[in-house]
Amino acid sequence: MFKETKAFSSFSVNDLAAAKRFYGEILGLDVAERPEGLELAIHGGGAVFLYPKPNHQPATFTVLNFPVDDIDAAVEQLGKRGVRFEQYDQADLKTDAKGISRDARGPMIAWFKDPAGNFLSVLQNR
Repeated sequence: MFKETKAFSSFSVNDLAAAKRFYGEILGLDVAERPEGLELAIHGGGAVFLYPKPNHQPATFTVLNFPVDDIDAAVEQLGKRGVRFEQYDQADLKTDAKGISRDARGPMIAWFKDPAGNFLSVLQNR
């Protein structure tokens, strides 16, 4: 039934203008304004839709992951653009001073938030 469809993900934000600036200027994605919200064009064919929600509650999980070839370079570049990475020091989740989890059980990953408080990540597979 869905083999031939182009599915897309969506999530809410509380400020479309702030989201447009962040995703377009900070992250460098192509952002298109639609009557219902913003469409993010992900190179490689994907799309994500952001819609305004007055009673928005940030997602408590990662809503969008960006695979990169060099996580250290990506974290450095984003940091220069004002992105702040989450720091974790828990029994099952630790990040280094840059905010990168380098646990050997999975990809190297660094989490950050958009202006609406939703979690995003950059990750590098080993």
